[in-house]
Amino acid sequence: MPDTSKLIMIGHASAVKPTPVTEFPERLQGVVSNAMARAKAALADQFKGTTTDGTTIPGLFPLSKTGISVQPVIDAAVVFAASLSDAQRKDVFFPVESDAWRSWHNMHIFLFRHGVCLIDMPEPQRQAALALVRATSSAAGFASARNVMKLNEHVSELTGRTEEYGEWYYWMSVFGTPSSDEPWGWQIDGHHLSINCFVLGDQIVLTPDFQGSEPVHAHSGKYAGTQVFQDEEAKGFRLMQSLTPEQQARATIGTTIPREVITIAQVDNAVLPYAGIPYTALTSHQQALMLEVIALYTNRIRPGHAEIRLDEVKAHLGETYFGWIGACEEESPFYYRIHSPVILIEFDHLPGIVWDNKEPTRRHIHTVVRTPNGNDYGRDLLRQHYEEHDHVHPHSPHRRGHE
Repeated sequence: MPDTSKLIMIGHASAVKPTPVTEFPERLQGVVSNAMARAKAALADQFKGTTTDGTTIPGLFPLSKTGISVQPVIDAAVVFAASLSDAQRKDVFFPVESDAWRSWHNMHIFLFRHGVCLIDMPEPQRQAALALVRATSSAAGFASARNVMKLNEHVSELTGRTEEYGEWYYWMSVFGTPSSDEPWGWQIDGHHLSINCFVLGDQIVLTPDFQGSEPVHAHSGKYAGTQVFQDEEAKGFRLMQSLTPEQQARATIGTTIPREVITIAQVDNAVLPYAGIPYTALTSHQQALMLEVIALYTNRIRPGHAEIRLDEVKAHLGETYFGWIGACEEESPFYYRIHSPVILIEFDHLPGIVWDNKEPTRRHIHTVVRTPNGNDYGRDLLRQHYEEHDHVHPHSPHRRGHE
């Protein structure tokens, strides 16, 4: 049924230019202020990555050949780059080492954006940008990203705030130069969607991958019927329901649902100890259910690389934990995470930003996937690549990596 709850009508905010914090509703001013302060502080810190105790575990992400061609990704990037004007290229391209990677955020207002906004691209160029996302993603992964964008358009329809919400308020950036042997990558960033892709040889890292939506189902409008995260919600809930009362108690890591996923934008160096029930304490049926949940997220990556990513996760199942916060009842909101040395998945039900509800509901969802121990944005692969190459010559494309 259509949602008839009260909408929050934010005045004078913008998706494409800065908005003074004082122009937001009072209860949102703290959210915006905290996000800005967190970002400034985090970006001043050297990247380390998510860890359990502040120390990264070495040797988890070796340089290797996967045997899976990334030529379609390179080709899509080359076509997109060729579509850009000289002025656009100055805005789109960054050094592969740039900390612009880390300045993404999920809010709908303009904060720290970079690259070129899809709204400012002619349709053929916009489609070229989306083709790069499609080439790197599975069909399901691309559909999820596009549905997030479509639901952002639905919010515009619901609220009439066309300067805040819309399908094309997303920024594309490219890091480095698309290549079959040199490191490079891309990022798409906007409201409820930030995907970061790093490519080196035929290896791909597709994290951080933040996707969310409010609402999660369009009951009307241009994209009526569009839904996101039904499986992520249902299968996570099913896993928790499959546990015995004793196992549920062990899995439960809190009672108050977080107001945000813990490793949100700019929280790249979170220290997050393992918590919950370990994979090894589950029955074979429950273990299979956990792998189904994990695969929902790893399968956002293009075929071939998705299987490699899942195998990477499977190699560490003995160190994998499932944690839950909230009730385990039909329609109740909740939070869960799956955490190992090589993957961190978070799913969260949140309070309203579009709707005026102060408590979490199932109509506002955030998800994030990270690669702990220093390999978000492919940083550990990049570090190893620099160590194996000569960076001393002043004209080396890797000169900054030697600093």
